[in-house]
Amino acid sequence: MVTRPSPPPAEPSPQASRSPAAPSHAPSERPRPQRIGPRAGSRRASVRCTRPPHQRIVTPDGTFNIQRLGDTSTVWGDIYHSMLTLPWVGFFGVIALIYLVMNALFAIAYLIGGDNIANARPGSFADAFFFSVQTMASIGYGAMYPQTTYANVVVAIEALTGLMGVAIATGLLFARFSRPTARVRFSRVAVIAPYDGVPTLMFRTANQRRNRMLEAQICVTLVRNEVTREGQSMRRFYDLSLVRSQTPIFALSWTVMHAIDTNSPLYGLTLEDLEDLDAELIVMLTGLDETFSQTVHARHSYIPAEILPDRQFADLFSYSPDGQFVIDYSRFDQVLAIAPPSPDALPNC
Repeated sequence: MVTRPSPPPAEPSPQASRSPAAPSHAPSERPRPQRIGPRAGSRRASVRCTRPPHQRIVTPDGTFNIQRLGDTSTVWGDIYHSMLTLPWVGFFGVIALIYLVMNALFAIAYLIGGDNIANARPGSFADAFFFSVQTMASIGYGAMYPQTTYANVVVAIEALTGLMGVAIATGLLFARFSRPTARVRFSRVAVIAPYDGVPTLMFRTANQRRNRMLEAQICVTLVRNEVTREGQSMRRFYDLSLVRSQTPIFALSWTVMHAIDTNSPLYGLTLEDLEDLDAELIVMLTGLDETFSQTVHARHSYIPAEILPDRQFADLFSYSPDGQFVIDYSRFDQVLAIAPPSPDALPNC
């Protein structure tokens, strides 16, 4: 029987050494429910951060949940980027608002010149507004037309403005439609299950498009609160090494795995520890879209409440009666409890 040497004791931090309420227990006597990995010696000069829990940095839909204070930049400072990133409802709402405002301004300009629109009621804002709509869209029904030099000048300016507006709106619409995006599905939870005898963190991803993502790469980062020996509170990022961090073709599903060994930032921590540290696992996936030949990306995150120990994912793959390979996405988020090994399966020591 091979026995592992006991890990070195954790080096106490200055704050912990001054705390009279910290009893000393042997590692085997300390209650640690839902342990992720075996307790190891402290590798970092840090203690727990005791501030209230924070909201997740990355929401399940991949957007960043960060509030910016003191940022002097405005939407108008980068209006092109803002128009590309607005939701579709907001995009069409802004276009419609600009269209109405521009026509209203030109209607006022026509009214300032007096009775300069033929067949329009004098002083009627409605007639001036709808004449502006016809002019900006180059409709020209002929019922109303400019009858003064002032009106013709305004018509010329509005025609040029309408031409540029249509070009800009068309360009923005095309840019939004042509921008490649990834449709990647992430499992709702992550699980911790043994893999080759090592506790391993696992979660699933799947390509929801019919095409393939080439040279897909994924990285997982542990974000946690730490307090240095000097008492400075910090938000630290630790990269997790993966069993396989890239795949040449991402067409169906991908089970991402991180072995929780002595080199893992999760080694020796429990789920309660991660909650106390406001920990979060941020997942970033990038790849080359086969259709557009452009790089696409997707984001996701897992909080400690979404990590299930002693669980494993249900199998997705099977074969049809005629021997065809089948993947069942209805079992994508299904997890199963890990059955304890039978006595017959245990090795003789």
